[in-house]
Amino acid sequence: MARLLELGGAKHAVVLGGFSLAATLLLTVAYSLTKAPIEQSALEDLRHSLEQVIPASIHDNNPAGDTLELLVDGAPVLVYRARQAKQITGVAFETSTSGYSGDIRLLLGINKNGQLLGVRVLHHTETPGLGDKIEVSRTDWITRFTGKSLTDPPEEKWAVKKDGGPFDQFAGATITPRAVVKGVRDGLRLFAAHRDELLQEAQP
Repeated sequence: MARLLELGGAKHAVVLGGFSLAATLLLTVAYSLTKAPIEQSALEDLRHSLEQVIPASIHDNNPAGDTLELLVDGAPVLVYRARQAKQITGVAFETSTSGYSGDIRLLLGINKNGQLLGVRVLHHTETPGLGDKIEVSRTDWITRFTGKSLTDPPEEKWAVKKDGGPFDQFAGATITPRAVVKGVRDGLRLFAAHRDELLQEAQP
């Protein structure tokens, strides 16, 4: 009887091992089949986002493929560079700010003079119908940063109207636009602090 139980247990283990191996193989095949489409989709999303913050008129290169990793307080920031006749005309990078319901990820495009070329929201979890007005698909609010800089308005005036600044807030949702204004200002400060490094990087 003990011998039969041993054989039964061994058979059971073999069957389970076979199932585990098959499951692993299926997952490996599924990953290999979906990896390329997922990566391609991510590249398309990146290209589309960059097109919204870096006008085609200021570059003849592919900013998505011309990158620089900048260390800011020990953390890497990936910077995309626009070039015209091999000269850097602008950069784009991601920054993050704390909103009402969590982090808001922003993509900023800035020209070599420190003026904003465009700002877009990459991700947020703000309240639908209120905080989501930061999305360009909802309102044009986010487009009003274009052309602004740390001197226009003055740095100390980078605030919503409720706080004495020139930027509109949303009825019933001041925290979200306040956070975005801060995030954009901080991104401009980052550019100003590293301007020479960003614009004088060796050409590819």
